[in-house]
Amino acid sequence: MLRPALLAMALVSPLYAADCPPLLQHAFKTLQGKPLDLCGLAGKPILVVNTASKCGYTPQFEKLEGMYKQYRAQGLTVLGFPSNDFNQELASNKEIGDFCKLTYFVEFPMVEASSVQGEGANPFFKALSKATGQAPKWNFQKYLIAPDGKTVYAFSSPTEPDAPELMAKLKPMLR
Repeated sequence: MLRPALLAMALVSPLYAADCPPLLQHAFKTLQGKPLDLCGLAGKPILVVNTASKCGYTPQFEKLEGMYKQYRAQGLTVLGFPSNDFNQELASNKEIGDFCKLTYFVEFPMVEASSVQGEGANPFFKALSKATGQAPKWNFQKYLIAPDGKTVYAFSSPTEPDAPELMAKLKPMLR
């Protein structure tokens, strides 16, 4: 017999079993400490970006936030993954959150800082790297996950969030 807590979880979260693609079977905490279960994003396009606050590409936050505001009603979620793998991130999750909010008015979800490269990479980024054959070589690597949760496109750091090649993949995914 299932314990009441397990039964409640099974009733509330059936996505993991059937409807959640393996790539999205990850959970994180946002910079504000709130839980973020990627299975809740299944069926929608997701733009994943590894970020850093002190990088030459940091101004891309402005376009990322603009895309989020413009297309979120059509299903797009932008997810930021701060990382100090390239020694350009602030020291704490609070500092990162404050910087993103106060400098670029970021409202899209940003998860707690983690590694995105190499053996120490968080499991989600390992899966993204495996799916595309492209691990982040620098900050602001972008991965566009199709609503099927299986198809993933990678875009290098210099590719702006609103670049024609990225938008050509994203626009057909919007509802």
